[in-house]
Amino acid sequence: MIIEGEEEFVMTVIMAAGKGTRMKSKKSKLVHKIYDKELVKRVAELAKNVGSDEIIAVVGHLKEQVKEVLGNSVKYVYQEELLGTGHAVLQAKKYLEGKQGKVIILYGDVPIIRKETLQNLVIKSFKNKEYATLLTAIYDNPTGYGRIIRDEGGNIKAIVEEKDANMFEKEIKEINSGIYCFDIQELLYALELIKPNNAQGEYYLTDVIKIMNDKGLKTGALIVEDNSEILGVNDRAQLELLTRVLRMRINAEHMRNGVTIEDSNSTNIHDDVQIGVDTVIHPNTIIKSGVKIGENCEIGPNAYIREGCEIGDNVKIGSFVEIKNAKIGDRTKVPHFIYLGDTEIGKDGNVGCGTITCNYDGKNKNKTKIGDRAFIGSNVNLVAPVTLGDDVLIAAGSTITEDVPSNFMGIARQRQINKEKKGKKN
Repeated sequence: MIIEGEEEFVMTVIMAAGKGTRMKSKKSKLVHKIYDKELVKRVAELAKNVGSDEIIAVVGHLKEQVKEVLGNSVKYVYQEELLGTGHAVLQAKKYLEGKQGKVIILYGDVPIIRKETLQNLVIKSFKNKEYATLLTAIYDNPTGYGRIIRDEGGNIKAIVEEKDANMFEKEIKEINSGIYCFDIQELLYALELIKPNNAQGEYYLTDVIKIMNDKGLKTGALIVEDNSEILGVNDRAQLELLTRVLRMRINAEHMRNGVTIEDSNSTNIHDDVQIGVDTVIHPNTIIKSGVKIGENCEIGPNAYIREGCEIGDNVKIGSFVEIKNAKIGDRTKVPHFIYLGDTEIGKDGNVGCGTITCNYDGKNKNKTKIGDRAFIGSNVNLVAPVTLGDDVLIAAGSTITEDVPSNFMGIARQRQINKEKKGKKN
């Protein structure tokens, strides 16, 4: 990680060993998803994005599920007995030994911390030469959280857990988020000294702060600006809450960048979506990760823009439209009741109501290519693989199984025959 022009060594330890019984699931809590991405994967990606040189996951309960999600993007250690946060970090001792720099402590079930917040924590730790830098928050109702104990000069003396706090300490509003940035070697030294002398009989990572203070080492804190960043997931209600928080955060960012979102509550725009200025997103629209949408487009209502889509400028994606792995050219209209999968359409086209691309043959996904200025009539089936040239016209109700050259009309339906009805005449 670059700090004031200097390359500094930073590693991250992710706590991922808990059982998460309140989730009431056969799956590990950490592999439940927000916007199609597992909680623990979000945390691992955060660690990578802030510049971690190494990432260590402390796994335990249902560890194979966690390892399947993270793969070889991290290194693993195993916590066989859940003896507290200090004990969990100590399991990573073999990866911490001999390293000079900082280690960030994160939790696999606290997935929506902003990258900028974590970067500021690490930068503060290096610039102020702090051996421990805590991410803290101010809560009007701090019940359940460890309290930050400061001296008269404002320096952090210790962290007292809720169950060990006296009546005066419980009145403190500043709480410990559990997110830290430590000097690696001093953390290792302190971990060897902590004892389970508390109500839980566990090895608290919070005790490291007092040990460092007793040694005369400088410690500090960064107060998070948005308390929602440090929310964790213990049950499905909290999972929904964090999904809602992330939805509002993402939507607000797009609106600040010039996108109109008519109803933020019913619009789900996933991570890493690009949307151009003056585009309007109507209610009940879902846009998946990685989608790119141009300027001055109109999307929805009730549209589902799936992965792999690139939408040009001045495009209309109407109601009850689903597109997946599709490229839509400038000024093309895809108005309503349409499915386009594995499709490329040029500019200035129009796709009629009820049209679908038949892209899956039972084994493979096949591609449909449509040129510029194409007019596709209503209720058309395009059976892939198939290519339509520029300026083609496809008659309504056709099932197209063969390529249509440029400037040709494709029609694939039986001629209408009217027959007199048999039976009694009035």
